[in-house]
Amino acid sequence: MTTTTATAPVVKHKKKLGAGTFWTVVAWVVGIGFFFPVLWMVVTSFKQEGDAYSDPPKLFFTPTLDQYSAVLSSGIGTALLNSAFATIVSTLLVLLLGIPAAFALSLRPVKKTKDVLFFFISTKMLPVVAAIVPLYVIVGDIGLLDNIWALIILYTAMNLPIAVWMMRSFFLEVPSELLEAASMDGASLWTSVREVILPLVSPGIAATALICVIFSWNEFFFAVNLTAVQAQTVPVALVGFITGEGLYWARLSAAATLAALPVILAGWIAQNKLVRGLSFGAIK
Repeated sequence: MTTTTATAPVVKHKKKLGAGTFWTVVAWVVGIGFFFPVLWMVVTSFKQEGDAYSDPPKLFFTPTLDQYSAVLSSGIGTALLNSAFATIVSTLLVLLLGIPAAFALSLRPVKKTKDVLFFFISTKMLPVVAAIVPLYVIVGDIGLLDNIWALIILYTAMNLPIAVWMMRSFFLEVPSELLEAASMDGASLWTSVREVILPLVSPGIAATALICVIFSWNEFFFAVNLTAVQAQTVPVALVGFITGEGLYWARLSAAATLAALPVILAGWIAQNKLVRGLSFGAIK
């Protein structure tokens, strides 16, 4: 009887260990499945066009940087700078406007907060294709066609509702007693926010900023309709590699790799705060 009782926990432990190993393998398989297209894109970017078109695909080939040289010489550098400028400036504007708004709707709520929140999110319910004609007319009337500032304004308006909702959820996780304690110590509201609140929600700010960066960097519809040459962004420039002669897979893969690299680096640099921000408040 004693032996049976002693072996029961061991059997349960082995079952849990086996289940954990199984789900670990499943997670790795799913992760590799999602990552494989990106890996294949990077590998293809180092091939010659003949190797990229081979059937079956060549796994062993002589790597070359010819495709990257061709892409850089095609003028994609200007598009990269335009995308970087529009993304950085619009993200900073979103944080500058969204953090005070989210703070006012959480720790310092205003009247009819729910109506305000619904108004913010309702702006995302209108299909962008339904607004492109009036936007085109307005942008043309104010002389901002093919101007990067038109995209900055639109990207700010596009990301601001999401940022307010995200930041509000992070602010709600901060105990209101912290503000009261800081106020009792003689700190002003601005000092309390700067010294107490913002350091606590900095992971949430990082997560919100990265979401805005991804949305702005990858935005295509506004850019393709409101820009031509001077304000062309990376997603629009990538379309130029699709020609009537066919698809240049290796060159397109090189261009796509260059386009994806800044966002991947931003996510890698901010990964610690990003994970903390996305799980903010999940564990108390």
